[in-house]
Amino acid sequence: MSRKSWIIFVVAVVGLLVSLVVWSKNNSTTIDVGGINLYEEQLASPENGNIADHVFGKADSKVVLIEYGDYQCPGCASINPAIEKMIEEYKDKIKFIFRNFPLTSSHPNAKAAAGVAEAAGLQGNFWEMHTKLYANQSAWSNASGQERTDVFSGYANSLNLELSKFLSDLSSSEVSQKISFDQTLGKESGVDATPTFFINGSVVDGSVLQDAQQAEGALFRKALDDALAQNK
Repeated sequence: MSRKSWIIFVVAVVGLLVSLVVWSKNNSTTIDVGGINLYEEQLASPENGNIADHVFGKADSKVVLIEYGDYQCPGCASINPAIEKMIEEYKDKIKFIFRNFPLTSSHPNAKAAAGVAEAAGLQGNFWEMHTKLYANQSAWSNASGQERTDVFSGYANSLNLELSKFLSDLSSSEVSQKISFDQTLGKESGVDATPTFFINGSVVDGSVLQDAQQAEGALFRKALDDALAQNK
């Protein structure tokens, strides 16, 4: 690495460190979601910082699967491979939406990680960062300061993100607003733990999640198939 490149990298890393410290200290703001259908896709609006829901699958499907997740939550990371396999299998049938629900009281790095995913999303790489954060959770979940900064900077670089834009977006009010909006939707839906899933507004039972995490996910697939049968 040339001296110029090294200086640019150091400046970028310092910038990211400052941004993540701010993320760790910020509290969610109260947002009015009255009149919003909690179980439908949310388009970009001032209420969510003009950052729409992250959607995977069939855009016009009548079956909507929503996950409220926390990137530092061990259970979320554990079930994510099964969920990704399932939504890939059902991508031509259902619409999958992920929303942020960082449990900051017990997971101090969760909101920072949510910001990292959202900032990546503004460069078209939300799902890639989403997978990377869960797959490598142990590398950053207990990290602090420079160590955490280095890890997240490395992820941005590995996805070929424009680092200056990534850093700017990471500390932006828009990204903070998006996360707060997701949290508010979750609270209004009765979410108090992660991961929590809804299929067309009905919460997915814990036994179904356990089956998806430990077995083949037959119960989860049945729940999706039942919803599809009811919404032909």
